[in-house]
Amino acid sequence: MKLICIGRNYTEHIKELENEKPTDPVVFLKPDTAILLKKQPFFIPDFSNDVHHEVEILVKINRVGKYIDRKFAHKYYKEIGLGIDFTARDLQSQLKAKGLPWDKAKAFDGAAVIGSWLDVGDFKDINNINFSLQKNDHVVQKGNTSLMLWKINELIEYVSKYFTLKIGDIIFTGTPAGVGKVIANDKLKGFIDDKEMFSITVK
Repeated sequence: MKLICIGRNYTEHIKELENEKPTDPVVFLKPDTAILLKKQPFFIPDFSNDVHHEVEILVKINRVGKYIDRKFAHKYYKEIGLGIDFTARDLQSQLKAKGLPWDKAKAFDGAAVIGSWLDVGDFKDINNINFSLQKNDHVVQKGNTSLMLWKINELIEYVSKYFTLKIGDIIFTGTPAGVGKVIANDKLKGFIDDKEMFSITVK
């Protein structure tokens, strides 16, 4: 399985990192070794002094597809989740400055938190989902899928032009504003509405 990640999908996050607004979705991949194992803490890697949390709505693909039209995209998933795209921001900045790929800053071991899953039928509208991240019991990120530049079905249409989607693949749909540094002993909890989707400790 693969983790297909979308960058710069919320305007306020683009502004906070002083990035340019893209004309197409920004796509990158994480390997399955990036998945943080259940009930394990997140260990800050020794090659970074500035790892940031980025909370994101996740979509789990449940059938094989290629060149999927957005009007049929809803047939390719039944579950919505929440996770974190951990990013070594200092390393990413160094790589971007040299015009190099930033896989090392995004795809390292443990850099992908995958929380619980909810049935799509639990939502009245997948384009109006509230989600948030708490750090040490304080809300640090809040988002709503209505604010995505490219909505879930549009993302499925777009990425399936380039990659065959397979059962078990997960799409990280982008992060809202409020990303920030994590330090040892931080407690991170993710929520869709008021339902806790994950809880992890930083080491």
